[in-house]
Amino acid sequence: MGAFDAIDIAASGADVSQLWLEAIAHNIANVNTTRPADEEPFRARLVHAEEALDDAGRGRGTRAVGILESQAEPIWVYEPDHPHASEEGYVSRPAVELSKEMADMIAAQRSYQMNLQVIRTNEETYQAALRIGR
Repeated sequence: MGAFDAIDIAASGADVSQLWLEAIAHNIANVNTTRPADEEPFRARLVHAEEALDDAGRGRGTRAVGILESQAEPIWVYEPDHPHASEEGYVSRPAVELSKEMADMIAAQRSYQMNLQVIRTNEETYQAALRIGR
């Protein structure tokens, strides 16, 4: 492991956490989004991440490999006066659970903060090592 590998690994984790937070924000912003009955309903975004490996197969952090859309079925609510209601009076609501999104947001924020703390601690350690012998 090189001198700055811990910083690189933590930075990759912070990048994935930031992307995760952006996806959560998008989901929360659209929790009440409706569309006409003949259109595809809003689908929550999910970040697909995996371990990043070097050529020797050693772990080098994490990386986002894509943004997926939830395949959960929309929730049909009877609202005959809604402008997006079907002929039967049903409106499709996104299958986004606000409580789950909020819990995920806390986890993503903590992950981001911990990765930044690893970066700060390593930078401080390297700075202290440079001051030795002055």
